Amino acid sequence: MADPASTAAHSASPGAARSVVLAGFAFALAAGTLWGTTGPLSTALYAEGARLTDVGFWRVLVAVVGFVLYAALARRDLFRADRLALILVMGVGGVLVAIFEVGFQYAIAGVGVASAVALLYTAPIMVAVLARPLLGEALTPARVLMAIVVMIGVAMTVNGAHVEGTIDAAAGGPGRVAGIAGGMLAASSFAGTTLLARWSVPRYGSVKVLFLELTGGVLVLALFLPASGHIPQPPDSAAGWLYVAALGAGAVLAANFFFFAAVKRIDAAPTAVAASIEPVVGALLALLLFGQRLTAWGWFGLVLVVGGVAGGYALEAWRAEAIRRARARMRQA
Repeated sequence: MADPASTAAHSASPGAARSVVLAGFAFALAAGTLWGTTGPLSTALYAEGARLTDVGFWRVLVAVVGFVLYAALARRDLFRADRLALILVMGVGGVLVAIFEVGFQYAIAGVGVASAVALLYTAPIMVAVLARPLLGEALTPARVLMAIVVMIGVAMTVNGAHVEGTIDAAAGGPGRVAGIAGGMLAASSFAGTTLLARWSVPRYGSVKVLFLELTGGVLVLALFLPASGHIPQPPDSAAGWLYVAALGAGAVLAANFFFFAAVKRIDAAPTAVAASIEPVVGALLALLLFGQRLTAWGWFGLVLVVGGVAGGYALEAWRAEAIRRARARMRQA
């Protein structure tokens, strides 16, 4: 997806190319940092009395409203979609977004921010495994190694977490088991949206796919939550609305646009590596703001999660570049 930009960067002067690369990494770090605020902002919303099922609905709704304004001003083509896009991207993708929003909130409240994000980072493993039967992608040794390292890291992070600041089960919180289940459910839905994106983004573009998925997610939540007895309640304080606005405009809209800006300047793999700062940001904010501590083993586990994912992307990029160079030599011969 970033190849044209990378080619342009390499063909420019060394100084200009260096500036493009640095900007790309800066955008990727900004995206990861904003994604990392999701857990702490959600935890702050719990303290304002928000229910778990409310947080995801309101933050995605804010993001969709922002997207509609952006589309009306600059991208009216986002409002046009064929039947297949409506069914698969808005329909199936919307269901996956709704599942993610509910599951991730249960994970944040049940096992803490660091553990919730660590559980979420099992998604690349699911993608690597499922991409073989669904998309015909090879299950390489690098992907197997990433899976082993990340799973060990996730187990260490979850077992090394002290979850002060979450909603205690005795006070109506989800509890540890439900939190772990929510985290795995969120990871599964995130993996599903990734696989769907690999099919839909080349056809419709990343911005339109995100817009359709978020819109579908809001519609699914608007129908499902009242039917399940959880009618979304708006925040009843100015602070609550501020947190919702930060979640929607920052952790959803701005983070994704920063990510898109990054992949326009550098390849997808280094972008994903830089954006892997997300769990570190989340863990540090949760520690500083809510006292959600990790043991030494927990921090080591978080390092394994980040290192496993980032290293996996880096190995994939190295392998792809080696294949590209080998093919180029064959053509020259």
